[in-house]
Amino acid sequence: MRASQFFISTLKEAPGDADIVSQKLMLRAGMIRKVAAGVYTWMPMGLRTLRKVEAIVREEMDRAGAIEVTMPVVQPAVLWQETGRWDKMGDELLRFKDRHDRDFVIQPTSEEVVTDIARGELKSYRQLPKNFYQIQTKFRDERRPRFGVMRGREFTMKDAYSFDRSAEAAGQSYDNMFAAYRRIFDRMGLTYRAVAADTGAIGGDRSHEFQVIADTGEDAIVYCPASDYAANIELAEAVAPAHARPAPGAAMQKVSTPGVKTIADLVAFLDCPVEQTVKAVVVEGDGEDGLPVLLLVRGDHELNEVKAGKLAGVASPLAFATPDSIVAAFGANPGSLGPVGFKGKVYADRTVAVMADMVTGGNEDDVHLTGVNFGRDCPEPVVVDIRNVVVGDMSPDGQGELAIQRGIEVGHVFYLGTKYSQEMNATFLDDDGKPKFFEMGCYGIGVSRILGAAIEQNFDERGIIWTDALAPFTVVIVPMGMARSEAVREAAEGLYTTLKAQGVDVLLDDREERPGVLLADSELIGYPHRVVIGDRGLKEGKVEYRHRRDEASTDVAAADIAAFVLGKLGR
Repeated sequence: MRASQFFISTLKEAPGDADIVSQKLMLRAGMIRKVAAGVYTWMPMGLRTLRKVEAIVREEMDRAGAIEVTMPVVQPAVLWQETGRWDKMGDELLRFKDRHDRDFVIQPTSEEVVTDIARGELKSYRQLPKNFYQIQTKFRDERRPRFGVMRGREFTMKDAYSFDRSAEAAGQSYDNMFAAYRRIFDRMGLTYRAVAADTGAIGGDRSHEFQVIADTGEDAIVYCPASDYAANIELAEAVAPAHARPAPGAAMQKVSTPGVKTIADLVAFLDCPVEQTVKAVVVEGDGEDGLPVLLLVRGDHELNEVKAGKLAGVASPLAFATPDSIVAAFGANPGSLGPVGFKGKVYADRTVAVMADMVTGGNEDDVHLTGVNFGRDCPEPVVVDIRNVVVGDMSPDGQGELAIQRGIEVGHVFYLGTKYSQEMNATFLDDDGKPKFFEMGCYGIGVSRILGAAIEQNFDERGIIWTDALAPFTVVIVPMGMARSEAVREAAEGLYTTLKAQGVDVLLDDREERPGVLLADSELIGYPHRVVIGDRGLKEGKVEYRHRRDEASTDVAAADIAAFVLGKLGR
């Protein structure tokens, strides 16, 4: 491709409303342009990279035996009402009516439609297994779209859905997709982790996220450096302490703590270790007594809301209790709450369960209690894992201590079981002639999100650093003064023709711009391989090669540059 026949539209500065590095660089590099909040036009440069992501995904899905379909962006509400997600999905599901007053949605995902296809088309076990996938536009009406293509409202996603006759066969389909995802992200040249994850709103029993490692990632990834253990922090188990609870060593005492509302305030006021304090979190309950539920975690730990939301007696979805319900149940306002005297259900984290002589709220405003012990001063709580793990916790597999790094989710695989097939009465005839519900899995990749994640992992002060597999152009030829020098023009055209004939995705930047602009654009856009051709170098029989990650250019004999570049490309 010649730049003069293409469209390059770079910016010196990113718009003021750009939030993160990838959004700023994609806008500056002319890859996207904002149309509305969370909605972008894919410009020619960005579209080339988007299509490369799609091609890799499509090739590996086909290789794994999945079959491509395209399901509608607009879907009838009746299908979503069958599964109950019409009401459960909340405001992110964009609903509208057509001219006949019929309800429709703009799809954020397609479990309902694909299950409807299966129940209409897959009649016999002989037709199984099947895995249908699509690369299609999705829409989620995010309350606060931000971070460019990382959390937009309209986005491109690959979603696949497997149908099997048994749980064992569905597990094989899951493993097949898991392996395909590894091949996809390996081919893209991304550094990533596959981590065990919560199934969330999709539902199901088995789930893994594929996280691109980046310091700017939204998600915390927990892993054990000494083993293969890895999990999203929402799912990572906080192992119970190995030691037993000590015997009480102090009497319970009431202490006046005026103005003390936080753990930090409490530690400073009492001059006590934070590890001796207990944090009280009150959430809405679903019991007939109407009481909220008290959750206890150590003062320096954080409640894991996903874990807490799965507890018996806790309202779903998880909701923090209102100030009025707290006062009614405890007789005090938040900041002075604890288990002593509370009549409702109490859950204590495993770490709290082995504490003695605790410092807790006194259920009286501006009062705390010291020397609190379970069994003596208040009933024994229900002991559960309800906290986020922290660095240094023991790994659940017993192989070492846990570490935490940041990541960006770009893929997710779920084993759904019969969740959707039962709700939609989707069955096939098994070999005994009896109807049986499909065992299903679903598998998503954020195709457009991958671009943002890749940039967040690969950039410097000059711009984007693309891998060979994802770059809009793999090689850029930058001729200095091409319009004024016949030698430069011939050398540039010759290299361009040679590389193009070898199937290299090469751009000849023949724009009539100043050399500084051409070089700055090449670094901003992030082409992996750059060849600069100028009169001065040609007089010495040399041209300059530079990989985007190199600190400096390398002089290469002009006669050898084509072979040199092909060698860098592994050809």
